[in-house]
Amino acid sequence: MPSVMWPPLRVGAGDSELVIRVATLDDVPTLERWDVDPDVIACTSDDPNAEQAFAGAIWADEIAANSDVSCYYIVELAGRPIAGMQVIDPHLEPTHYWGEAEENQRAIDIWIGDAKDRNAGHGARMMLAMMAQCFADPEVTAIVIDPLNSNKNAHRFYQRLGFKVVGRRFFEADDCLVHRLMREDWEAAHGA
Repeated sequence: MPSVMWPPLRVGAGDSELVIRVATLDDVPTLERWDVDPDVIACTSDDPNAEQAFAGAIWADEIAANSDVSCYYIVELAGRPIAGMQVIDPHLEPTHYWGEAEENQRAIDIWIGDAKDRNAGHGARMMLAMMAQCFADPEVTAIVIDPLNSNKNAHRFYQRLGFKVVGRRFFEADDCLVHRLMREDWEAAHGA
């Protein structure tokens, strides 16, 4: 079975180098801080009373559960944590968040933790690196994402990266606009 847990990815060089590595228990305080950031919450929930971006997440447990089908990553800029990512196999991951998902897909979630690191191009760089990593597995046919339907900035961001709208879908109380990037579209855009 292909895994979603990979060795560190390096993007760029010098002071602008991003390193995307598997999250460890040492990252829990950082993840907990980002989880209560109002802007991160606003990107993950339409509930105006939400106090946590990933409702109910106990980060030590989430990180301890990293596996071949669901893995959290930390993105570092010149050694400083700036963002989190999760990559799952939506067909196999145990919570069945995506329901009856097709085989050979990946789902990616990203969030940039601190305001000073947002709108600086890091999100595109880390997404492109992770998308390339996902499609490096020849069995992967598509990548899916689920930004909130209300998050128009996220829709534009993902569409610039090649994702196409699949349609609205509720994940529990979250009204999302699912997007998909097919392998053939990725290969056409990136010469693979």
